Amino acid sequence: MFSIWIKRLGLLTIILAIGAGGYLMIRPQPVSVDVVEIVRGDIETTVDEEGKTRVKDVYRISAPMTGKLERLSVKVGDYLAAGERIARIRSVDPPIRDLRTRRELAAATKAARAMVLLSGAEIAKANSSLSFARSDLERAKRLVKSKTITVRRLEQAELEVAVKEALVTEANANLELRRRQLESAQARQLQPIDLSTAVTEDQCCVALVTPVAGSVLQLFAESERVVLAGSHILDVGNIKDLEIVVDLLSADAVTITAGTQARIEDWGGKEILNARVRSVDPAGFTKISALGIEEQRVNVILDITDPKKAWEKLGHSYRVTVRVITSHKTDVLRIPISALFRVENNWASYVDENGTSTLKLLKLGNFSLTHAEVLSGLEQGEKVIVFPSDQITDGSMIEIRSK
Repeated sequence: MFSIWIKRLGLLTIILAIGAGGYLMIRPQPVSVDVVEIVRGDIETTVDEEGKTRVKDVYRISAPMTGKLERLSVKVGDYLAAGERIARIRSVDPPIRDLRTRRELAAATKAARAMVLLSGAEIAKANSSLSFARSDLERAKRLVKSKTITVRRLEQAELEVAVKEALVTEANANLELRRRQLESAQARQLQPIDLSTAVTEDQCCVALVTPVAGSVLQLFAESERVVLAGSHILDVGNIKDLEIVVDLLSADAVTITAGTQARIEDWGGKEILNARVRSVDPAGFTKISALGIEEQRVNVILDITDPKKAWEKLGHSYRVTVRVITSHKTDVLRIPISALFRVENNWASYVDENGTSTLKLLKLGNFSLTHAEVLSGLEQGEKVIVFPSDQITDGSMIEIRSK
């Protein structure tokens, strides 16, 4: 009889153990979470974008004429004084001509030389006629006094002299014309090797000088080459007089005015630089984003307000990160952005209430990079769950993850 009760007690113990194990297996387990206490602090709203530095006044030096540019003697970074000569531009040499063209030009030169001789003979002929007309006029004057000839005959002699003088002037002008035609024909015969010794240095070249003192920022034509008039040769500017340009979305640009404070980060130095917005361009432009979306952008110009010694290593067209401060509030109730999520059209967060997650809808104000301003829905000191997973719902059991 005693042994029967022992067997029943053992069986009951086994059943109870199995039941307890089953309950432990199926009962809901608390979800491990991280929580942050809601406190008061500062909220700073910024517009962040990559920008670049640039010299305020960049002087672009271009070729004043079409010609052969000599190799530049300067390099990027060299300092130039105002009016210093950078290089010279020589007029373009004529092409080397083939045999047929050379013979045609030689024949044209000989023809021009023959025309010069012909014009000289015409001058001699005109001078002879003029001399005879003048002698005839002298005779007519003497005969008119003795009334051997009429006054009309004297007037005809005077007219003849005037006509002959005009013919002499015409012949002289024609000779000058033929001489210039000969010079033109001879110039067309010149080869590049002849031109190199035919003119002086002042006649052959135009000096390229820098209009202001500054450093060479960029070279566009370093080696000797033929350039067209207006071709971009190099940029010159004062590297110590820098500004920052950043293109912002037009929706962000309208919130910014001249004088707005900003910070310059990720520029290579250890310190964060302070800056101030100088101007916002009145006109925007279209830019294609990395995702292929057309965006309207506006250039915003900033001046660095820190001493130059703090950013003396910055150069022209360096990349920087610009944070324009559009709003700054102190002593406001704030919540980490990592604790926020959307429920329909509302912001929401889970609050830890004695080991249970409670969903609360929030009304938020300004946003910063890490926090948001809480206008209603939470009280100071409450603990919110950061980075809530999909395992958490309203009323879930939670346990704070040990740090």
